Amino acid sequence: MTRPDQPLRRQEISAAITDLGWRYVLGTVRTCVRVDSLAQAADVAARVVAAAGRAADECLSLDVRRERVVLSVQSLATASVTARDIAVARRISAVAGELGLRTDAETGGGAPRSVQILEVGIDALDIPAIRPFWKAVLGYDNEPGRTGPEDAVVDPIGQGPAIWFQQMDAPRPQRNRIHLDISVPHDEALRRVQAAVDAGGTVRSDAGAPSFWVLADAEGNEACITTWQGRDG
Repeated sequence: MTRPDQPLRRQEISAAITDLGWRYVLGTVRTCVRVDSLAQAADVAARVVAAAGRAADECLSLDVRRERVVLSVQSLATASVTARDIAVARRISAVAGELGLRTDAETGGGAPRSVQILEVGIDALDIPAIRPFWKAVLGYDNEPGRTGPEDAVVDPIGQGPAIWFQQMDAPRPQRNRIHLDISVPHDEALRRVQAAVDAGGTVRSDAGAPSFWVLADAEGNEACITTWQGRDG
């Protein structure tokens, strides 16, 4: 039997929340609730926190804007999604429904963009040598449970993108060494890849799809569209 605090597999998480208008993105379940004013957004936020109950401080993050509330659920102490977190997401969707609103990941191109999470990848020959610099200059910290000398560093208040480090085996002076990873819902990825190609980009590699596609702009600067799929082994 799965314990309420036991991390779930990616496929389990996605299957449990997709029909509710949430998406699993980079270790987090995320959704939006569209509103008409900042006052309504604040009211929705208060009701969502009440619905989450005692778990709110342990798993819930909110970004309150005049046109939408972006909601993220993840067990913050372990950077994972558990059965308890899924239950919180379900309660939040129920509250939104009671208010005549809905939880919506905004996939499919009808909204300004879908829910997503941004990371910055830095190529390095000696990751332990450069990681402390980026941690210090950004005011970042270790991700919970990931404190190794080659692990990513994260914004402790959750506003900036995570920074992770990709091992190089030789110097590559003619190649950009910092790239963006845009983690999107699994059912948004192909649309986003096509939009990038239509905007003048190219697909450098789809060998890792559906986990990731490597794209480049017209001058060769790279970015990756990534999803949770294909990562459970």
